Amino acid sequence: MSTKPSHGAVIGGGLAGMLTARALRRHVDRVTVIDRDDFPGGPDLRRGVPQARHAHLLWSGGARIIESLLPGTVERLRAAGAHRIGVQSDLVNLSPYGWQRRFPETQFLIAVSRPLLDWTVRDQVLADENITVLERTEVHELRGTSGHLTGFTVRGLDSGETTALDAEIVVDASGRGSRLRQWTAPLGVPQPEEDVVDSGITYSTRVYRAPERAAARFPMVSVYADYRSGVPGRSGLILPIEDGRWIVTLSGTRGGEPPTDEAGFTAFAEGLRHPLVGEVLATAEPDGPVRGSRSTANRRIHYDRLERWPDNLVVLGDAFAAFNPIYGHGMSSAARAIAVLDRTLRRQSGKPELAATVMRGIAAAIDDPWILAASQDVFYPDCRVEAKDPRLSEELHSRQDFSERIGTVGLSDPLVSAASAGVTTLAAPVSSLQSPAVLNTLRTGPAQPPLTEPPLTDEEWALLR
Repeated sequence: MSTKPSHGAVIGGGLAGMLTARALRRHVDRVTVIDRDDFPGGPDLRRGVPQARHAHLLWSGGARIIESLLPGTVERLRAAGAHRIGVQSDLVNLSPYGWQRRFPETQFLIAVSRPLLDWTVRDQVLADENITVLERTEVHELRGTSGHLTGFTVRGLDSGETTALDAEIVVDASGRGSRLRQWTAPLGVPQPEEDVVDSGITYSTRVYRAPERAAARFPMVSVYADYRSGVPGRSGLILPIEDGRWIVTLSGTRGGEPPTDEAGFTAFAEGLRHPLVGEVLATAEPDGPVRGSRSTANRRIHYDRLERWPDNLVVLGDAFAAFNPIYGHGMSSAARAIAVLDRTLRRQSGKPELAATVMRGIAAAIDDPWILAASQDVFYPDCRVEAKDPRLSEELHSRQDFSERIGTVGLSDPLVSAASAGVTTLAAPVSSLQSPAVLNTLRTGPAQPPLTEPPLTDEEWALLR
């Protein structure tokens, strides 16, 4: 690989793919993005991202990385109607441990529809004339050896014609459906180990028109399952987005799946641990049908552990590690991985084993969201676990004792709440929960009693009338 590669290629043109193209462009002369789909000319749904109908959370940890790659993105999203939700100030949240007090904001999330987020990023990335997209095109085969790629062959889905492309660096950002293991096998690359934690969670989502007075300033509402209860986990989320709408996503683990008919959707919302989601929805107007989704297991493929691997092939996003979407960590984890790629290219471009260095860094960057999701999901009934990670077996209960203490004290203590928010939003490492200040507060406990009712103000209730 030369000191400054002339051409980089990205497989997959979703959010992770477009951000990767932007990062690569800092280090190469031109970038080509390959995607099987065709892209709409605005913030519209596309076939290749069926999960885009459901609620997505862009936590502050990920939003700050996107902003560093594409300055002004957050303000552009807000100008288009996205909401900036303060954590914990603008949340009404029933966690597994109880109702969270609404302390002043220490972190935030951007609440927006996935099509608007994708379009806002894509429109900015493709404004660079040296970043091009091959739409309705798929990778046919990789060219090179187990130690180095020279490029790949693509095939047009409509024409069936194949074309050879050279590339000095190739990044797979094609998501859960990645075919990378099939592409690398003919090169002599061994099959990687894979960890899977599958709680069987499924989703049902419906868009609503918020009551007029609540459209601009009603908080996000979430009622999460208690994973310790021994019953299937049923959760619900009301996410305010652009155009005066709410995305309402209900979820359930194996044995507690939400229905996709209108009556069943309403009954499921009303039957959660607390009826708040159902009560709020009773004041809103449905704006479309109920949509369902599956394929949401936690899945981590250990490409970073392989001894033979092309030195210019990188994997990131859901193709590397995919998470149960209920925790909202997928987009921000991908952003963290892209930041690793950018940093490593800046420091080590042209040096041997570039890809191995990048993927070891990515493995470290996504480890926190992996263990946060997997170590809760394993407690749900009939969760299917195929993983060698000792933190999900012999270390599990000691970790959960600590997590339960953090979760319980954080409900009513601002310092622990802020530390927990930093971890949840991927703005701080899990290790920050071991700071002396946090540990001291855990020993003494919160100064305030737990809440027994949702922390909605009288003014907020009035917005619904």
